[in-house]
This record gives sequence, structure tokens and C-alpha cells, in this order.
Amino acid sequence: MSRFSAALAAALIAVAAGLAARPGAASSVQTAPGLIAEVVVTDVGRPIQLAFDRGGRLVVLSHGRRGDAAGEIHRLDVTQALPIDAGRAPRVVIPFSEAPRKPTLGSLAVDPRTGDLYLGEENGNRVYHLETHSRLTAVAVGLQHLVGGSSIALDGDGRLVAVDYASPETQGRAEVPPPPGLDVLGTGYQGPLIFRVTLGDGAALPRRLDLVPPFFPRWWISPPGEPLTRFMAVAARSDGTLLLLDSLGQVFRLTDAGELLAVTRLPAGHYQRTSLAVTRDGTLFVSTGFHVRRLFRVSPGGAVTTVASELGDPGGVAVDDEGRIYIAETALHRVIRISPARAQ
Repeated sequence: MSRFSAALAAALIAVAAGLAARPGAASSVQTAPGLIAEVVVTDVGRPIQLAFDRGGRLVVLSHGRRGDAAGEIHRLDVTQALPIDAGRAPRVVIPFSEAPRKPTLGSLAVDPRTGDLYLGEENGNRVYHLETHSRLTAVAVGLQHLVGGSSIALDGDGRLVAVDYASPETQGRAEVPPPPGLDVLGTGYQGPLIFRVTLGDGAALPRRLDLVPPFFPRWWISPPGEPLTRFMAVAARSDGTLLLLDSLGQVFRLTDAGELLAVTRLPAGHYQRTSLAVTRDGTLFVSTGFHVRRLFRVSPGGAVTTVASELGDPGGVAVDDEGRIYIAETALHRVIRISPARAQ
């Protein structure tokens, strides 16, 4: 054996030993210095959204491998031995509707007060509450185009926040014609919409979002300045402020008074099906989808850093109480966790 062959063999043995020491290592993922990625869930068919419930379990919304259901929900205890084989774990299968309209589910939000799960249609018009026995109850209808990803959120008061867009194209996707009020006002508004509505306190459900004024822009009036591009994702901070990401990678802050403020801009790319997670201190994590394939961190002051890259179609993102980050790699049918190397 040549010295080169011997050196190569030694290197391969060293790599194999390293992988054996960390059986869940996500070796294909590149992380920032001081961080490490490990696989925590395997064999979950096309996971697209993540959240933590009140019991600390990781909630995974997936499309499943066979495509014969509107969605599947896993609740996984990630404090146990990892990785978890989701193919062997219990799950809730949400069947397609028996009606001619058979949407799939693409958005997931958890009520921070009750732990209830809310699900939004992907490229659809409705938001549902998931009740027992996998039964869906519509809580909001009349959206023009709900895109999936983090297009819905529940704020600290349990109000539903939904991202929508008004244009002739999206109106063609709507279940009902545009609200008559628009014709009366004569605004002809086209652009991004943010709805924020209560779901409790005696509110009649489902909420007709086509018949209520949006939270933004107020009274359907375009804000001054350059026309806004489409908002793709929303996250609610603990103080009630909303963080928004548009299709160009621009991050905005929407105050309770309805004032829209620019925060920062992510590196150039197509930000389509994107997901957001915000921590208690206001730090925002952005999972960028299959075009960009990165996870970004946006500090409360707007500084942008790359946490991980070379991700396999990153979908949902969630952060646990210890600050560890979970990402759904949709194309690889798995969930990974990123944490400081010293914690391993």
C-alpha cells in the first residue's frame, strides 16, 4: 500500500469514527463556527412546518410520503434517544375533504395560551382549528391566496394573524368575489394584506376575512412610498409586534398601531415558501426554502448572520426553551437540530 493510500485509509477511518461518535450527525449541512447540526427525526414524509406545544413536544406537519391525505401531524418528544424514527411513531392523519374542493395543509400555528393547533391551506383560502379525532373546523375563510409556510401565526392574545395579497390574479383564486366595500371606497387597492382577528370571546366562526378591513393597510389605503411587494411570512413577538418577510427578503416590523417599519434585508434570492421563528428576546430565524437553502438569524437590531447553509429544502423552523433550533428538511424527509457544539 502506498503512503497516499495509507493516509487516505486513515482519513476514512477517522471520518467513520467521528460519525460513529455522533450517529445523528447531519454531515451534509454547513453550520456557522461553534455550531453543530444533528438529525433528530427521520422517516417523516415531506415535513413542512414545525412548532412546539405547551408540553414541549415537537409538532411536525407533513404531507406524508403517499400524498393521500391533506396532512399528517406528529407530536414527538425530542428529549428521548435520538434520532426518532417517525415512521414508527404515532401520528394523526388528516384526510382530504369529502367535498370536491380538496386542499392540502401548508401552515401551522400554536396558540401560546391553550396549545391548540391551527392549520392553513397551502395555496388556498382557509384556516382551520384541529380538534380531536383529526377533525378540522374552519375558523377563517375568504382569503384570496394563503401561500403556506409561516403565512399564519397566533399572537400572545390568541388572535389569528394571516398574510394575504390583493390582485386580479389572487382574486381569481378567491372562493368569493371581492368585498363590495372595495367598490364603494373606489380604492382598487392591490398589494399585501395582513389580517388580525379574534377567534374567541363570542366571535362568530368562521371569520369572513373577505368582509373585514385588514389590520394592514388600514382602510385598504396604500401606505406612502414605493409599492410594497408580497409578504410571504409572519411571526408574532411577545409584545404584540409582528415581524414580516417579503418575497425579496426584506424584513419589516409592524407595530400595534399599524405602522410598517423596515428592519433589514436578507441576501439576494427568491424567498417564496419561507418559515419564521421568533425568540423571547425578539431574535428572528428565517428558513428560506428550496431556492436559498439557508437559515438566517436576524438580531433585534437587524444584523443578519448565516446559521446554516446547504440545507435540503428547509421548511418549518422552531426554537426550544434552551435556544436550540429545529429545521424541517423537506427534501430529505427529516428534521435536524442546530445547537452549540459544546452542548453535544
